[in-house]
This record gives sequence, C-alpha cells and structure tokens, in this order.
Amino acid sequence: MSTVQFELLKKLLVNVSQNSPFYKEKFNKSGVNIEEIKCLEDIKKLPFTTKEELRDVYPLGLQAVPDEKVVRIHSSSGTTGKPIIIPYTAQDVEDWAIMMARSFEIAGVTPLDRVQITPGYGLWTAGIGFQAGVEKLGAMAVPMGPGNTDKQLQMMMDLKSTVIIGTSSYALVLAEEVAKRGIRSQINLRKGVIGSERWGEKMRQRIRNELNIEIYDIYGLTEIYGPGIGIDCDYHDGMHYYDDYLYFEIIDSQTGEVLPEGETGELVITTLRKEGAPLLRYRTRDLTRIIPGKCKCGRTYPRIDRIIGRTDDMVKVKGVNIYPGQIDEVLREVEGVSSEYQIIIDHINGKDVMTLKVEYNSDGDTDRSDLEDSIVDIFKKKIGIQIIAEASGIGSLPRSEKKSKRIIDYRHC
Repeated sequence: MSTVQFELLKKLLVNVSQNSPFYKEKFNKSGVNIEEIKCLEDIKKLPFTTKEELRDVYPLGLQAVPDEKVVRIHSSSGTTGKPIIIPYTAQDVEDWAIMMARSFEIAGVTPLDRVQITPGYGLWTAGIGFQAGVEKLGAMAVPMGPGNTDKQLQMMMDLKSTVIIGTSSYALVLAEEVAKRGIRSQINLRKGVIGSERWGEKMRQRIRNELNIEIYDIYGLTEIYGPGIGIDCDYHDGMHYYDDYLYFEIIDSQTGEVLPEGETGELVITTLRKEGAPLLRYRTRDLTRIIPGKCKCGRTYPRIDRIIGRTDDMVKVKGVNIYPGQIDEVLREVEGVSSEYQIIIDHINGKDVMTLKVEYNSDGDTDRSDLEDSIVDIFKKKIGIQIIAEASGIGSLPRSEKKSKRIIDYRHC
C-alpha cells in the first residue's frame, strides 16, 4: 500500500504547489521543495496544517480548484471562532460516499436495512454524508435530522427502522425514552452507528442494553470529508481507516515528532485524493494510536484506537493533565455509577477545586456517600489528585441532542 500512497502523495504535492493559493504561500514561507520528498517517510519534512490556519483563510481560501468544479460546501460549527469552510468537487462527494458505504458494510449494514439518520443536515457534514452512504449502499434512508424525540420514536416504530445513526448523547436520550415509555418490544433496531464525540464504555453499555443493539464507533471530521473515514468492525478492536484515501500519522503534540506505531499521540491526516480542499499533515487534535498488526476480521485496512480525548479537551488541575478518557476509566471501576458525568473546575481561596458530578441508580442498594467516597479514592489512586464527588439520581445531569458539554472550567471566566 505504501507505494500507492507515495504515488498519490507526489501527485498531491504537485497539485497543491500549483493550484492551492494556501499551500503555495505556505510552501514559500516554509522553504518547501517538493523534489526533496523521495519516499513516504519524507512526509515528516513537510509542515503541519493547523485549524487556526484554516480559520485565517475564511471563507474560501482553501479552494484548490476553479469555481465551476465546486459542487458543494460544508462548514465546521465555528463555536470556538470563525467557521472553517470546505469546498467539495463532484469527485470529493463521490469518494466520501464510497468511504461511508464501506463503513456501513464493515458494520454489517445491508441493502435490506432501514437507516434512521438523526444528525443535522445543512452546512454540517453529518446528515447529508450519512444519507449519501446509505443510498450508495442501497439501504433505505430515513432522513429525520436532529431533535423532536416524539417523532423520532414514532417513525422508528412505524417504519421499523433497523439502524440508528447519531451522536452518543442523542442515542442515550432515545434509549432512555424507549425505557421510560416501555416501547422496547416495538423497536426493531439491530445496530447503531455512533459518532461525533468521544464516549466511554459505561455509556456504550447503556445504549447497547436499552436499545438491544450492537454499536459501532464511526470516525471523521469536517475538514477531512466528514464522518465515515473510519469505523470499528464486529471485533470492536479499533477503527479501520481507509489508507487508499488517507495517510495517518501519530505525533507528539508538544514536539511534533512522529511517534512509532502503537504509541498514543495526536492524529495527523493527509488527504491523498481530495480535490476541492486538499489537506497536508492536518493536526486533528484527536488523541489515539495506530494499532499494530492485522485485525481478526481479516480486513487489510489499518486501525486506530478509540479516540481518548483531544489535545484541547485536556485540563490541567493542580498541575496534573486530565483527559476525558481518564474519567471514563475511573467511572468504569465504580459499581452503581451510570455513564453521565460533568466536571466543574474552579479556583477558590487560591486553590484549584474540581468537582466530579455523576449519576447513579438510586433504586438499587448503593449508598450515595459510599459511592462518592469510592470515586474520590479511585480518582486519587488513578489520576493523583484530590477531588469532590457528587452523586445524584439518573436523569439529573443535562442531556443533549448534539454533543454533551462535560467540562466546565470557571477559572478563566
């Protein structure tokens, strides 16, 4: 595969150095000579591309084709600054649909399935990307879009939807509603394709059990097509990604050094075939690792591990770096605690104070104060700092139809 990848990389470098104003300027500033790239490993001689740079060329500074070749644009949400607008050619749209259909096939979705799509449409990549993949596969798309849980459940029952697509937060909302309304026997779901945010094992188990489905992690980001560039298979041992379209590296986010296979760091992606807005060594900020060796499923697509967090999700409390993935690990060890949590960080009387709010099953035998003590103890042992734990009943923490906001840091307000 590496020979094919290198040929694609060489074509990409020629293309962007001639047709992308963004990369022309970047190469000039960095003194890049593409003739010096003699093998795939030489990619590390090329500069990274960052999210900030993409924002700086808003709206269409990334475009690398003439206007008449652009058939669509998508955009990031822009919640933390200017949105990033990505132009797509017809070939980009086709390539993305191929990857998405491939992802559905890996998850065992067939043309006989009825696929209920709950992510948003419009400028966001999710809804329309999933729909294109469903149609490419030949399954039935039920393009619901977000929200309106009553209607979601009604259509799910009436149309006998067999696959649900959504964020883990909204899948949990639906699962809780199914349980609350006692309609599980009327639900025909068999699989869930879940993406858009990192989520832990407790949440996974709750969704799986409440909806009685097998669930698959799907991966992607707006800048790199959208969702569907990787997914886990039936063995759930990492997510397969498509190295005929994309080149993945893992770097030390502090030094930028490329890490050996198997080590955890920041994922960097190069789009090998993208036309509208090709990206070279794009720093995703997602933390994962490339899993060595072949998957037991026999597929040759390489794998990355589940995303454990993002470099910008990390918070430093009392001098210790904490990632959301570590919180999940703590909660996995506490019997009686549910999947939902929220972290509140404040600076009181000259000291950092971190409160971890969780939900627990108050109908069981669990004593709340014992449970809180257990969380504090395990957190201290695993992460190394003293926190405050607050447990309350299931449903007490906020729910979201999109992505859940789990960390609230008042220190910088």
